[in-house]
Amino acid sequence: MQLFQIIFNPTSAAELAKLPRDLQLHVLGQFRGLPQELQRGDTHFGSLARHGRTLTRYRLGDYRVYFERHPQGIVVHRILNRNTLKDFLFRSSLPTGEDEQLQENPKFWELIGESRGAEGATGPTPSA
Repeated sequence: MQLFQIIFNPTSAAELAKLPRDLQLHVLGQFRGLPQELQRGDTHFGSLARHGRTLTRYRLGDYRVYFERHPQGIVVHRILNRNTLKDFLFRSSLPTGEDEQLQENPKFWELIGESRGAEGATGPTPSA
């Protein structure tokens, strides 16, 4: 049996920590069947691609979890409430679907990039 890891970067871990404890447990519990759902192509998922990079969006009730596949599982970049101002701004003013709007919006990719920057800030520093 292959190990499937769910890696929260510092930004997504902080977003998860801000949720009420019962909601945190619910979100974490939803990841239990994730490997099988990813392979089946479950409808809870969307795909966003830009400049050779692909993110997957997983709907969990009122939350959207944005992640990338990793050789050992997935790396979670952001957990956003669909009703937050940030999320709303990314989805407004375009006549296409949710994923298409985000995929074409450079501000969304900047938001994802911020979480990757935070990940590097907490990691080991390269030695000279």
